[in-house]
Amino acid sequence: MFIAADYPFLDVFWTMLIFVMWVIWIWIVVAVLMDLFRRQDVSGWGKAAWAFFVIVLPYLGVFVYLIGQGKGMADRKAAELQAGRAAFDDRVRSVSASNGAAGEIAEAKKLLDSGAINEAEFEKLKRLSLA
Repeated sequence: MFIAADYPFLDVFWTMLIFVMWVIWIWIVVAVLMDLFRRQDVSGWGKAAWAFFVIVLPYLGVFVYLIGQGKGMADRKAAELQAGRAAFDDRVRSVSASNGAAGEIAEAKKLLDSGAINEAEFEKLKRLSLA
């Protein structure tokens, strides 16, 4: 006896399709709400009205928001990604520009070898760079 004999392949396929569409719908609603609450050009009352519209009339609210604000959503997302990439690049440049603790200790050793600082100052610089 087969357990799935009463559930034909097309019913399984239809169930999977409905489930995937449900997940996509939740994803779209969350994306719309995230975009809405990240916006700086909409007041708190405007955000509350949009959120109420999306929650009370979800299909109409989401579709109206996407039609009216879709290009703005894409532009804001691109700007956010570009700002994140710029911040990451700046951080990498700042870290790679400084040699870190090893570079600072090497510079202090050069100063010690040249006689510009004494042994106590070298140890102090070494402790500071390792801290």
